[in-house]
Amino acid sequence: MTQHFLLSAAARTLSLREIYKSGEDKAYQTFREIRWPETEGDAVCPKCEHDDCYTISTRRKFECKACKAQFSVTSGTIFASRKMDFTDLLAAICIFVNAAKGLSALQLSRDLNCQYRTAFVLSHKLREAMAREVKNHKVDGVADIDGAFFGGNIRPANLKENRIDRRLARHQTGKRRVVIALRDRDGRTLTKVARREADGVRFAKEHAVPNTVINADEAAHWDELEMFFPVGRINHSEAYSLNGVHTNWVESYFSRLRRMVRGQHHHVSAKYLHAYATHSAWLEDHRYQSNGKLAGRVIKNVMASPVSRQWAGYTQRGAA
Repeated sequence: MTQHFLLSAAARTLSLREIYKSGEDKAYQTFREIRWPETEGDAVCPKCEHDDCYTISTRRKFECKACKAQFSVTSGTIFASRKMDFTDLLAAICIFVNAAKGLSALQLSRDLNCQYRTAFVLSHKLREAMAREVKNHKVDGVADIDGAFFGGNIRPANLKENRIDRRLARHQTGKRRVVIALRDRDGRTLTKVARREADGVRFAKEHAVPNTVINADEAAHWDELEMFFPVGRINHSEAYSLNGVHTNWVESYFSRLRRMVRGQHHHVSAKYLHAYATHSAWLEDHRYQSNGKLAGRVIKNVMASPVSRQWAGYTQRGAA
């Protein structure tokens, strides 16, 4: 029997032991080399892009000889104004990518021995950086589309006579959302959170190139796709795959997302559902890469992502 990739030695190229054994200086150098690969880690001013800088070793900062601006390796990135050590940041990324079904902020806070809010914000910054990979991506060739509902659970009453039909619209909480996934069979998964699965038609029009073959299930709202794309339809009451037409790839993604929400987070608010959907898509798309490569991808995304509009100063805003 063939061994699964995740069980092989090739999937394990980075460990927490190596990170902490190498120390803070090595972790710091790793961030420098990924931030400035063209100069092999030598600082480049983010303001004027001058590559001749003074090193302020006591504060791990640099001063540009041209414009006199002071900056650090994380200045202007999503990790700007960070307070954690570089070893802890690198360890957090390692833990994050090792969790194949996602990671709760509570578990991360325990692993790093930091406050829950710190772990929560750090996790969402990493998810925001991951989303950068597919920011302008469009699917082509053959793709699958489908939707799955999350949230809005209504707890049943204790007594039978007090129970309601939770399927009726008048009994809904208004918090239920659908995650629409458009998955390219070449490997990338694009997601959108909406109130109706029918919104996936517009999503496909915006993120699929012309002549992309899109496979969908028997739901009536997907009929509109036939006006814009070659469409394959599969009726799940009759078969899950027929003559190469199926939505199994996108269903595989939803399986991972459901396990993430139910098994790790237990509850995800509609406000942040898009971040968890993107995180799950990223894990699904890169499931056959080693954890070392995954960590490297995340660090590159972090170093290329600007200061977060949503998460910068989140702790201060919450405390006010």
